[in-house]
Amino acid sequence: MASGFDYDEAFSRNIGWVTTEEQQILRRRRVAIAGMGGVGGGHLLALARLGIGAFTIADFDVFDIVNFNRQAGAMMSTRGREKADVLAEMARDINPEIELSSFPRGVSAENLEAFLDGADLYVDGLDFFAFEARRATFMACERLGIPAITAAPLGMGVAFLAFLPGRMSFEDYFRLEGCNEEEMALRFLLGLSPAMLQRAYVADPSRVNLAEHRGPSTIAACQLCSGVIATESLKLLLGRGGVPAAPRGYQFDAYRNRYARTWRPWGNRNPIQRLGLRIAKWQLKKMGRATGNA
Repeated sequence: MASGFDYDEAFSRNIGWVTTEEQQILRRRRVAIAGMGGVGGGHLLALARLGIGAFTIADFDVFDIVNFNRQAGAMMSTRGREKADVLAEMARDINPEIELSSFPRGVSAENLEAFLDGADLYVDGLDFFAFEARRATFMACERLGIPAITAAPLGMGVAFLAFLPGRMSFEDYFRLEGCNEEEMALRFLLGLSPAMLQRAYVADPSRVNLAEHRGPSTIAACQLCSGVIATESLKLLLGRGGVPAAPRGYQFDAYRNRYARTWRPWGNRNPIQRLGLRIAKWQLKKMGRATGNA
């Protein structure tokens, strides 16, 4: 424990928005976060500053210069270091009393039970294209009765979805079974953001290529995601209610100053979603032809 650290004093400015008793509840809660990159690292630090007392984190990657524009732990001093190690150090620097377990090889079907052991909440921080790991993790949360939430950094905004025990599952919502990777990417993107508020201001379409696992991302969106995750996590961990569960969600786009509540009964089987998928495929082909990627 760092000399001079005092939990109650460190998080005293939370009191007022939470009660003293609620702060102690947060101190006893454990959150599991898979992925310490674009959004996951920011989620960990935001939740640590809420005073949550225990975390389980996972990531197999190292920081590189391409991460500098958006990832919480990406700096010259951390280049080449494992993301999980760097973020664990940063979290402990905020709260030396944190109980933190790390899975440096990421999450897999073999370690999910151990990764989720004791978790009160799962927060998704996996790379957008990590479909199999994401599906396995959300299915494990459903089986174990663990609330699971995700906030996607889209353009300069955030799209939020929650998959809660006894409600619609991740798999029933996104319908990814039997899809190839490009189809998964489209279904995941449109499922996350049925309103697609970010579509109107893409400045360089050539930077979007789902088949090659390429897409732009901004620090504005990543930090908005962490604020949303911290808020919805607080409500779930304190039992305050008011968290929309899939097929309901929401998207806020700071660039366009727009907020949209979304509701897609039957998820990607919804007729509106199916039409949207057909339009998205046509638009991607058109973009590919325009940029020479077709």
